[in-house]
Amino acid sequence: GKLYIEKESNAGNPITKGLTPILGFDVWEHSYYLDYQNRRGDHLKEIWKIIDWETVGKRY
Repeated sequence: GKLYIEKESNAGNPITKGLTPILGFDVWEHSYYLDYQNRRGDHLKEIWKIIDWETVGKRY
């Protein structure tokens, strides 16, 4: 199969398009504000450190 990067807006979801996500990030403020305030980049940097790549690989 092919692997795509999808960007959704307004709480969109790739499942509604018939796609099966293998990894997703929530980058709306509610997901990081208490820990990172307006530092979305810092939040994303930390997420990369905790991804279980073995699980992601099994989904692909």
